[in-house]
Amino acid sequence: MLSQKTTMPTPGSALPGRATPVTTDEVHFVTGRPLKGPHPEGFQTAVFGMGCFWGVERVFWSLPGVWVTSAGYTGGYTPNPTYEETCTGLTGHAEVVQVVFNPKEISYADLLKVFWENHDPTQGMRQGGDIGTTYRSAIYYLDEAQREQAEASRDAYQAALTAAGQGEITTEITPAGVYYFAEDYHQGYLAKNPEGYCGIGGTGVTCPIGVGVTSGSGA
Repeated sequence: MLSQKTTMPTPGSALPGRATPVTTDEVHFVTGRPLKGPHPEGFQTAVFGMGCFWGVERVFWSLPGVWVTSAGYTGGYTPNPTYEETCTGLTGHAEVVQVVFNPKEISYADLLKVFWENHDPTQGMRQGGDIGTTYRSAIYYLDEAQREQAEASRDAYQAALTAAGQGEITTEITPAGVYYFAEDYHQGYLAKNPEGYCGIGGTGVTCPIGVGVTSGSGA
């Protein structure tokens, strides 16, 4: 189900949600590591929205230094939303991927490079044929260091896009709110369904930040 709603709801018009979280996987389908932790001491977390989270999660779980990934919802108002609710555009949430990583093996800057190069951040409330607020490009930062790096990377990538004759970045960069894990069938989706829909693709413009990461796109 694809959302066609391209304007954000207000807190008063958002769906009410529920007090109980939806059922999700306990461990990652590929790595067997716990989605909700505990995670090793010193590991960090990043949250990115790049359109449909199925393909996005596979991009990140494949990176050396990434401990575990999960698909989820954040950035809106509805508590413990379901997938069907987010698809209406009436929760305010974006589909996102939470990335737990070892900063000694892969940096946040490296993850930002992968973020920018694996989707089109100029499309507003859509990603390709996936239309609606839930598919918006977004970086949800967990501290000021992440905010500063995210904004600097945006500016660097904008310069590269402009030089290539492409448009203005519409990516939302905002503090991370409550992260809601998506339903179990969304977790590790493209490992469970190898021929499943991926839906992501980049602009073809290299992001001039980060080192040591080869970017890749979904199917």
